Amino acid sequence: MNFISTRNSSPAASLSDAIAAGLAPDGGLYVPQKLPAPRELQPGDSLAATTAALLAPFFAGDALEPELAAICAEAFDFPVPLKPLATPGDHVLELFHGPTAAFKDVGARFLAATLARIRRGADKPLTIVVATSGDTGAAVAAAFHGQPGLRVVVLYPDGRVSPRQAHQLGCFGGNVSALRVAGSFDDCQALVKRALNDADLQAQVPLSSANSISLGRLLPQMSYYAHAALSHRAATGKELNFVVPTGNLGNAFAAILARALGVPLGRIVLATNANRVLPEYFAGDDYHPRASVATTANAMDVGAPSNFERLRWLYAGDDAALRAAYTAISVDDATIRATIRARWERHGEVFCPHTATAVHVLETLRADGADGDWAVAATAHPAKFEAVVEPLVGHAVEVPPALAELLARPAHAEPVPPDYGALKAQLLG
Repeated sequence: MNFISTRNSSPAASLSDAIAAGLAPDGGLYVPQKLPAPRELQPGDSLAATTAALLAPFFAGDALEPELAAICAEAFDFPVPLKPLATPGDHVLELFHGPTAAFKDVGARFLAATLARIRRGADKPLTIVVATSGDTGAAVAAAFHGQPGLRVVVLYPDGRVSPRQAHQLGCFGGNVSALRVAGSFDDCQALVKRALNDADLQAQVPLSSANSISLGRLLPQMSYYAHAALSHRAATGKELNFVVPTGNLGNAFAAILARALGVPLGRIVLATNANRVLPEYFAGDDYHPRASVATTANAMDVGAPSNFERLRWLYAGDDAALRAAYTAISVDDATIRATIRARWERHGEVFCPHTATAVHVLETLRADGADGDWAVAATAHPAKFEAVVEPLVGHAVEVPPALAELLARPAHAEPVPPDYGALKAQLLG
């Protein structure tokens, strides 16, 4: 299988080349030249087994094909349990049991395992440059830390991530550098895209991406939806519907793509914070990216969701069909906080702000008559957002051991302006 750009102005690339490049030469995102036909998948014993079966068509004929099973086994050594919520028919898919307590660990560890193999014997180290609104950077840093021939530069918006997220981003050292940018996530993302499209810079410093624009991040994110849906159908005979909290649209698009490949997923509803670009589009307005606004659910503070290009590609640019297929619902900060407090008081459940956003959307859907079995994608452990969560639930949230170990390390991040020259100097330095 070969991969093409969403903008159709770059030559087709192999899987290995597409993963190594991150972004297509024309600035587009890599997608399959042809989507594999839907298949009847079987529930796997593990997330690794499900991933290997799901991704086999994408790896067919590539140099990485013989290593797919080993890549999956290396990347997925933690559980992604589907657990019932207190409300009937509702579930939560816990995606935060990896080393940095966020769902980004799934894609980041898979990408690191593939790139370590792709870059074996390379003359120059590969620099992974990544923008983060909170969790991506730490997951990428953890996955790539200490990997020979690979370097990581993380950009995050100064003051717009939680204190524990900021500590994680700066606590690795070694081959990982953290830059705190005086701007928004959109500023960080724009800088990363400019660097990836700078041919002169690439000639001196080979670059790739680990944001959700990376094919190597996107493909494995389908796996937890497949694992949960297949297991749920095997146990109950029912399809599983999902509410997915989303900012850059990578996590939600992974669910949508998994369903297109035959995974027995029902409805997929998108939950966003006060950044309303997607809800406005799905309600019928033109797609109008704009500057993001800061919210309690900071990892979704995105005003120009990159993966919208992939979503339009999947629907061949048919906006009417796309709008008919999905709903996106915006939730404001006051409601996010109220949901965290109410679910604790009523049911003893504790959620991070992003998961709480999706929980509120699910409550809204149920109030409007939605039936069937539903799951919320729980994207981060609530302990990563203690400043928000703990005052609302009235007690300290226990910190997972892996996260506690990272928080015990010293941390440092270099301050930089939202200026491409400053980033370029860091990459060349």
